[in-house]
Amino acid sequence: MPLLENIRGPHDLAALTGEELPALAEEIREFLITAVARTGGHLGPNLGVVELSIALHRVFDSPVDRILWDTGHQSYVHKLLTGRQDFSKLRHKGGLSGYPSRAESEHDVIENSHASTVLGWADGLAKANEVHGRTDRHVVAVIGDGALTGGMAWEALNNIAAARDRPLIIVVNDNERSYAPTIGGLADHLATLRTTDEYERVLAWGKDVLRRTPVVGEPLYGSLHGAKKGLKEAVAPQGMFEDLGLKYVGPIDGHDTEAVESALRRARRFHGPVLVHCLTEKGRGYRPALEDEADRFHTVAAMDPLTCAPLIPSGGRSWTSVFGEEMVRIGAERPDVVALTAAMLDPVGLTGFAEAYPERVWDVGIAEQHAAVSAAGLATGGLHPVVAVYATFLNRAFDQVLMDVALHRCGVTFVLDRAGVTGTDGPSHNGMWDMSVLQVVPGLRIAAPRDADQLRAQLREAVAVDDAPTVVRFPKEAVGAAVPALDRVGGMDVLRRDAPDGGDVLLVVAGVMAATGLRAAELLAERGVHCTVVDPRWVKPVDKALPRLAARHAVVAVVEDNVRTGGVGAAVAQALGDAGVDLPVRTFGIPEVFLPHAKRAEVLTEIGLTPAEIAGRIAAALARTDATPDIRRGPRHTAAEESRA
Repeated sequence: MPLLENIRGPHDLAALTGEELPALAEEIREFLITAVARTGGHLGPNLGVVELSIALHRVFDSPVDRILWDTGHQSYVHKLLTGRQDFSKLRHKGGLSGYPSRAESEHDVIENSHASTVLGWADGLAKANEVHGRTDRHVVAVIGDGALTGGMAWEALNNIAAARDRPLIIVVNDNERSYAPTIGGLADHLATLRTTDEYERVLAWGKDVLRRTPVVGEPLYGSLHGAKKGLKEAVAPQGMFEDLGLKYVGPIDGHDTEAVESALRRARRFHGPVLVHCLTEKGRGYRPALEDEADRFHTVAAMDPLTCAPLIPSGGRSWTSVFGEEMVRIGAERPDVVALTAAMLDPVGLTGFAEAYPERVWDVGIAEQHAAVSAAGLATGGLHPVVAVYATFLNRAFDQVLMDVALHRCGVTFVLDRAGVTGTDGPSHNGMWDMSVLQVVPGLRIAAPRDADQLRAQLREAVAVDDAPTVVRFPKEAVGAAVPALDRVGGMDVLRRDAPDGGDVLLVVAGVMAATGLRAAELLAERGVHCTVVDPRWVKPVDKALPRLAARHAVVAVVEDNVRTGGVGAAVAQALGDAGVDLPVRTFGIPEVFLPHAKRAEVLTEIGLTPAEIAGRIAAALARTDATPDIRRGPRHTAAEESRA
């Protein structure tokens, strides 16, 4: 009977013999390849941590001992070993999350899948154990070499090392990659550790030879072992970690379960912070992943596991590819335009730019804060940097956007991929806060393009601004058909006009929600409701022409794929109030909740961002006003508007 079927929890691993562990690891890899190929998900990272995950759960007693994952996309094996073997709906509605989830299991601690946070969590949990006198519990933090490039990780290390008698085990899962190969000084340091085995060879020689030397052999070996610090400095540079106050164990072959177990047991016995350095191979056991130089199958869509052909045809061109192609064209015209990203060169579409202009692009590692400040420096030095990150990750650099870029009036363009509802990656990856968070930044401008043509145009408008930060945002989905404009009022595009002088509803649609808003307007027209649909293009600041246009309608409705609190709708309502236009404003956006994982369309339906729901609620709002569809007595004006007339 297969071994994996009998694993219902970590305690079942204790009954396995050393000879059975490689067979279990092989079963897990076969399971992952088949299951993840069926649903899509993070494949390469999990194939690389099979033996490490087994060893962790054989040495430590989860959930009494806390095993923390950074980032959580490498937790699939952990899920299997903690009783969650139904992967049939992985990352789909009602199925397992692609990241740790407290709702799923008591073995999951951290749900946040943003990198470089795990050591801070571990530090806090270890301190809590100390305060409560829990001397029999351990905290284990698993962090990749890519996540170690984040500044938060080093802030935590500084604090962890300060308490040399507080037990805490840090496991560095070193596969030389995050999405792509890890870069930077730390990466070089770890590479040196990977390739240095002189220290172990010298000690092995000393133990074997010196101890056989009569009289002086044993004392000499003791002296040699006591001088290990100096010896390590001479033959292996792990002293950096030990200088911080961390006991260093490794490098260990992360695919030798017994070796990893031995290292972890030694770390478990040490009453202080220990760093266990494990060397793993992303995509291990699956040749197509190993041959994928881009990211070792970091994330895959549903596919045939034998041919790797997609099971679901592509929905068309992605927003990311449109951005990437336009960046290459802009780069040819503007030698001052440079690009930065945070460990995601290919996922955000900068590969082409990097190939065309390698001296003008920097991958700074998982360090969004540094990217923003470095961009401020580049702008001050006479360049125009484009910082491309996922929308959810810009949250991490808000202070730098505010105090380093905006305060200094630096011309920096932030391009936010995966804005709005992303869906299957779950709550921490939805880019639903940027248009609220960034509203408070003085001088900053936000573009929300509705189609590929507008993305190209607005990206160019953004890089033309040299005295303030600009933001261009777009979602994770295929680019739809072009949405033509009938007219332009101020800087806004008029997409539909049912009545020449106004109408019942002014419908303001932000970016990709244009198609949804236009369909809602069609449904309203069937009820006899006249709409004007406008795309503001730049949602911050609110266009000065909008209040005057709004005053010619009975109700204003705003549709955005951002949290409703403090977003575009709130900004429009404030602008109307400031202009003395007293109209009801209805905002249709994302509620102030963390959205569960599901397909994007399913999430939008669940939260009511569909044409039918929007049309119904607008009609209800109209019914509560004194302007009903059956009266056609012309547009409603405020006193201020009448005086101007």
